Amino acid sequence: MIVYGAEISYFTGKLEAYLRYKGIPYELRTLGMYEYLWKVPRKLGATQYPSVELPDGRWMSDTTPMIAWLEVRHPERAVLPVDRAQAFFALLIEDFGDEWLWRPAMHYRWSNAVDRRLMGVRLAEEIVRMPAPLWLRARWVAYRQAKLFVRGDGIDRHSRGHADRSYLRVLDRLEPVFAERPFLFGDQPTVADFGLFGSMGRHFSPDPTPGRIMRNRAPAVSEWVARLWNARGERLGGAPLLDGLPADLEPLLQEAGETHLQMLAANAAAHAAGEDHHDLHVQGAVYRSVPTSPYRVWALEQLQQRFAELGQADRELVEQKLRACNCWAPLWRVADPQSGHDPRGTAPFCRTTRMVRD
Repeated sequence: MIVYGAEISYFTGKLEAYLRYKGIPYELRTLGMYEYLWKVPRKLGATQYPSVELPDGRWMSDTTPMIAWLEVRHPERAVLPVDRAQAFFALLIEDFGDEWLWRPAMHYRWSNAVDRRLMGVRLAEEIVRMPAPLWLRARWVAYRQAKLFVRGDGIDRHSRGHADRSYLRVLDRLEPVFAERPFLFGDQPTVADFGLFGSMGRHFSPDPTPGRIMRNRAPAVSEWVARLWNARGERLGGAPLLDGLPADLEPLLQEAGETHLQMLAANAAAHAAGEDHHDLHVQGAVYRSVPTSPYRVWALEQLQQRFAELGQADRELVEQKLRACNCWAPLWRVADPQSGHDPRGTAPFCRTTRMVRD
């Protein structure tokens, strides 16, 4: 399989860590301008990092359904817990890592001057191969990323402090967990670990500003980043997981309820109302004019569907935990959301729905 992506890409890192753990062979290729503008959009409708070309010529996108598809074909050393209730919590944490932590990760990279300069050069060298000086390409990359994923995602002088603190709160909730055990649910990683790795392993850890914060404030999290990248299922497969939702993960779940699920609910309500942009209110902060995303409506659809598929005993257990962690109300605030994404249920082979507009 060919993985088109970038070495400092959020979701490329998530998928690579998973493939390395499972022992699934792949080739990482740079997603250059030709692939970004022409090759991948012809196959998938739009370009995402990563996009995957299979040996049989099919193309995939979106790491969550890609991992689910690969798990069926490589069931050994599974990353989805057998316990259905625990699997729901792991998938919720994965989604929190994918969708909410994206915001502070992009903010730290492109709002701080030292990070912006360094990563602008790295992306310009790796991807933007144009007949222009490196400094000009790097400046264009930094401007584009900040325009789309910082200012374009509602981060301004009013909400910047909350975006800063969001990262710190997650570190504080993860540090005692990784000080006690190797991975979130026990002695081997689950899909939840890989969901958090996109931000922690490819943005927060390597970038100068958040990396320094992580090493000083949460050294056990820093160790987990290296541990997960080095994890191999052949060595760890079969290691025990803890039962259900460990008590020390409840603060992380509460953080997800106060941020991520609030975001999904507000986005779904705006989508149902036909609004292209909406204001997001979380933890007393306001992110203004956030683009309404059909894909994030689909993410909410998926969470609701996974809950509905649980057996009665598991539903009761999961509901009890979700209520205790302030997750239940936002999960169901918008009943029966209709995203329009993947109407035939063919993900990861469906057409790509763009997160934001260029």
